[in-house]
Amino acid sequence: MSKLILCFITICVVTAATAYEKSDIVSAKIETCRGCSLNRLPEVKSFVMDDAPFYDKLDVKFISGAKPELIFLGNSDQELERIGLSDLSRQECNELLLEAGFNKKTKKEEF
Repeated sequence: MSKLILCFITICVVTAATAYEKSDIVSAKIETCRGCSLNRLPEVKSFVMDDAPFYDKLDVKFISGAKPELIFLGNSDQELERIGLSDLSRQECNELLLEAGFNKKTKKEEF
């Protein structure tokens, strides 16, 4: 019986830690290396270098040897979700942000 209760509590804690609403997302960041694995992922590299700078409330942090990941953040920079980008296309990376409610500025708005 105690194993069953422990299992239930574990499931509840994991669910609570990963359950969030789109409205809970305050900002996001991308963590990735500048070269190595990013150079082997041309679609993701195009997203990180060419698209990411145009999103509001999105920062890119270059970490040596890090695989590309998108991290959604809540209040007080609480990590809500971490998503690996290695298997995604440039379009899929953009869709992740747009579906989460991020706004992408056009190049004209930037100047």
